[in-house]
Amino acid sequence: MAQSIKVDPDIQDGTPCFAGTRVPVKSLFDYLARGRSVEYFLEQFPSVKRQQAVEVLEQAGKLLASRETQPA
Repeated sequence: MAQSIKVDPDIQDGTPCFAGTRVPVKSLFDYLARGRSVEYFLEQFPSVKRQQAVEVLEQAGKLLASRETQPA
């Protein structure tokens, strides 16, 4: 994920963005929450590469799965 996300205080006030863009990662999750597809998101933000979006979603899934297996 390190290659897909960049946090830079000079870009979007340090909001995690897709590397090489000014597109906040949260935007992908917002689009998905509204029922939009990854393809639609990529059409709206052509500077984001498909592989970046896939890596972010895979990493989020892994983080969620690891939290489910940890004792409370």
